[in-house]
Amino acid sequence: MKYDYVSQMLPTRVVALGGGTGLSTLLRGLKENFENITAIVTVGDDGGGSGAIRRDLGISPPGDIRNCILALAEAEPILQKLFDYRFSEGTLTGQSFGNLFLAAMTGISRDFSQAVQRVGDVLAVSGDVLPVSDSSNMRLSAKLSNGKLISGESQIGAPRPDGTKIEKLTLNPSYVQPTENVIKAINRAELIILSSGSIYTSIIPNLLVDGVADAIYNSKAPTFYVANIMMQPGETVGYTAYDHVKAIEDHTRRGIIDCVIANDGDIDEAILNRYREQGVDRVTIDRANFKNTMLVTDNLVEIRKGIEGDIIRHNTIKLAKLIRKMALDMMETKLVF
Repeated sequence: MKYDYVSQMLPTRVVALGGGTGLSTLLRGLKENFENITAIVTVGDDGGGSGAIRRDLGISPPGDIRNCILALAEAEPILQKLFDYRFSEGTLTGQSFGNLFLAAMTGISRDFSQAVQRVGDVLAVSGDVLPVSDSSNMRLSAKLSNGKLISGESQIGAPRPDGTKIEKLTLNPSYVQPTENVIKAINRAELIILSSGSIYTSIIPNLLVDGVADAIYNSKAPTFYVANIMMQPGETVGYTAYDHVKAIEDHTRRGIIDCVIANDGDIDEAILNRYREQGVDRVTIDRANFKNTMLVTDNLVEIRKGIEGDIIRHNTIKLAKLIRKMALDMMETKLVF
């Protein structure tokens, strides 16, 4: 652990890193508990509507960025609905208005980062949303346990019936420069959070961008990691809570995480069985492996209604309150490791 931080006040500058559903879910709770939030969002997506815009217009994929902007937005509900609206007919089928708006804003801005800032202003975002890089050609590649190399987020996150696992994730090109304010935000942070989500396609890609992992490791602020509740097909089948931590450390530095927050709440067996039919199960908490990293557990489960049935998610309010409590507890006691 690298944590050596003392304060009598709740941290006001919070940086959260991730992508996809995990980060946007986290942000909705954080904005009710912290004053100054910066979201750093991956830009490796190559599938769906975001991938189509990326291929057609040569800009960074806007989907995860859009979700994070909406999570922190204070705009009228009708405006948020508009940005989240997906077309259901014609050549725009499956595309969201928010993605198109971000693409158009990029066309009249200096770069993608400025476009994101301007869209945030339109939606009265309480905080900052930063793409981890302005690079529009950042691609993900992975080496599998059978020696095979695969490329693209959509391929890396796809289920593999043969059971092969991901051994090493890399960026292509190997050097990707961070957005101007990313390192500055991390250096100024009083609390850093790695969100739950796809470990190899949402979390680690941020940490492989030049200087990001080093800035987190060298920061005096505590770094929390929110462990996934469920395994993910293609990425983390069979992973325990500590396996997620090890994957992050194997791609960065040992001890980069100070505190892991994991769910120990019960989940209805009928819901779990539907996930098991897809080849995944809940993430077990292997407490014995957490020798040098603080582990905090609580019932953080929320069941939401989805198109194909109940979906297991983090309860964003409970999660944010637990993070707030842990931040206060840690900052009231001098911890040196």
